[in-house]
Amino acid sequence: MSNRSSMEIGIYTLADIGLNPLTGKMIYVHERVKEIIEAAKLADEVGLDVFGIGEHHRLDYASSSPAVMLAALAQATKNIKLTSTTSVVSTLDPVRLFL
Repeated sequence: MSNRSSMEIGIYTLADIGLNPLTGKMIYVHERVKEIIEAAKLADEVGLDVFGIGEHHRLDYASSSPAVMLAALAQATKNIKLTSTTSVVSTLDPVRLFL
């Protein structure tokens, strides 16, 4: 019998870029990426099971390559599972998407 729960708790982000709710100023991509890395580190530290990042190919999103973002998150975390939460099928190799 496994000690693992059948339910996993986690959070995800689509890496959207918008106005800072406190200052009203635009958040730059490099700031958003730092925020996402810090969020993943915190999720790992508090014991969440999963952290996900989405894929988008528009200027108002910071992540067009979940694999690259996940690599950065893997460097900053220890135990949390990392996953892609959105795949844009029209931009991916079908074999890579399947795997």
